[in-house]
Amino acid sequence: MNKKSLGFTGVLAGFALAISSFVVPSASAASEIVVWADESRGPNLTKVIAAKGDWVPGYTVKIVTFSSFDALKEAFDKATDATGPDIVVGANDWVPTGAKSGKLAPITLTASVKARFNPTQLFDLTYKKSLYGVPIDVNNVAMIYNEKLVSSAPKTFGEMVSYYKANKASKNLKAGLCVAGGGMSWGAHSVFSALGADAYQFNSRDEIVYNRTFDYPKFSKNVKTYLLDGKKSNGFFPATDTGCKDNFLAGSVPFAVIGNWEWKDYVAKGFEMNLMPVPGVSADKPGKMFGSVSGAMLTTYAAKHGVSAGAKSLMTDFFASTSGQVAYQALEGRPPAEKGAQSSSAVSAGQKGFGAAASTAGIPQIGAFLNNNKGGANYWDSAPAFWTAVLVDNKDVAAESKKLANIWRSNTTAGKSDL
Repeated sequence: MNKKSLGFTGVLAGFALAISSFVVPSASAASEIVVWADESRGPNLTKVIAAKGDWVPGYTVKIVTFSSFDALKEAFDKATDATGPDIVVGANDWVPTGAKSGKLAPITLTASVKARFNPTQLFDLTYKKSLYGVPIDVNNVAMIYNEKLVSSAPKTFGEMVSYYKANKASKNLKAGLCVAGGGMSWGAHSVFSALGADAYQFNSRDEIVYNRTFDYPKFSKNVKTYLLDGKKSNGFFPATDTGCKDNFLAGSVPFAVIGNWEWKDYVAKGFEMNLMPVPGVSADKPGKMFGSVSGAMLTTYAAKHGVSAGAKSLMTDFFASTSGQVAYQALEGRPPAEKGAQSSSAVSAGQKGFGAAASTAGIPQIGAFLNNNKGGANYWDSAPAFWTAVLVDNKDVAAESKKLANIWRSNTTAGKSDL
């Protein structure tokens, strides 16, 4: 889902010429900080930097815009000491490869700067306990509800189910809660979590706990209670995302999980951005969604170009600051990662809502676990397979829940060595 967070389709994947200059730039001058970005972020960063040219006194900032996300990534993979940028704006999953290749440099943030971000956002940009960038924007989902159908935000999962059952016939509801954005694995994790099943476990210090999985008997009981009528689905939660968005927009579904790349579609149709995590079985335990981030990453080239100090200042004083993220996201339109920017009056309700949901219930998207298949299947395949098994094929919920728990535990344990 990282490409979704960056908002690209990956067109012109092999075309790596920089739009701003049509040539890959040479090494930075001693007072010039070079930042590489994609075709969306680049022009907006250029405007923001131009509007306030003294983000880092004594330095000028040059934004080099590439024709696509894939072109940017290809150029960075081929960068050398002479051609490479001082900062690159990219996806969180660039960190492990960039750190291993020696292209990215670790950065140390003060406690006050770290406090501006959710710990899981910093985790996304960390490899082998070293931080390689600052979070810029968040990629996550959140739940929206139709205020023409529901008068107030639901507090629990059961409250939503009760509404659906009481109004299914009279309001011709096609479902109660469905996934409109992110699919039945990435987008639907918050539903798994709301019912008691998380892909991996954290302790109270936000540390991964290995060799442990979710309480599958409890999860199984919740699935039976809220999603089934006997052995069959009660219709509240479909096993597919097909038609969800259209049905919600048409008023035949009261609750939907949507992605932060599509919120303007809902605003255009008159919906309020009453975004929230999926409520849990208990009111104080909402469902957790994946909340990966894109970031501004320091490169090892900055030191070689003699601008390491200036690049680090740009990272903290612009990219990691409230004023910097507010100014930038006013043009970019994505949910800002920094807490002060999330609460700013200058940020739209959609941006603010997704950011708040991620801060409340976001967990890092850890590819080392999710892509692993040592348990017999990876997360991306096992998650939708579970919904199909219990909601379509009417298979035994207890057996399927235990099977899923074992898969996720094995994949997390096996993926530890890749962190």
